[in-house]
Amino acid sequence: MKTEVVEVGEEYGPEYAGRYVFQEITWAKRSRIIQKYTRYHPVTGHVVSSDLVAIQAETIWASLKEQPAHKPISLEKLLGEEDGIPIGLGELFSQVVNRLNSVSRDEANFLKKQSDSACPMKSLLSSGSARSSAGPSQNCGGNQPKPSNSS
Repeated sequence: MKTEVVEVGEEYGPEYAGRYVFQEITWAKRSRIIQKYTRYHPVTGHVVSSDLVAIQAETIWASLKEQPAHKPISLEKLLGEEDGIPIGLGELFSQVVNRLNSVSRDEANFLKKQSDSACPMKSLLSSGSARSSAGPSQNCGGNQPKPSNSS
């Protein structure tokens, strides 16, 4: 399995400085992570919602094999909205992990489009804002299919 070493300086803060080693994950692991955070319509099979931030965070966590001794990265830190990691560091880790696990730009765009089509208002609302390489969280709780009125 492929590995990649990333040396991080103090550009993201002294607490993140050090050596990080990432390793390619298996297809099965990647598929399980995607399934964990994706909801499908029970009849049509279309994507109802997908939390791309959580998918990317879990993929980073699964790929991270070594980090500095003071362990600055945890899954909770990757998922954290208030006490998370700096955007630039998350982008760097995402690029490394996507490259290692052969997530092409086209595939990332496809997944994002699937989530955007399931939650069109979110893409409209966030179109002017900066996005992570994995895109924004697309948890559309209120975007559930409506029951049919036909009998």
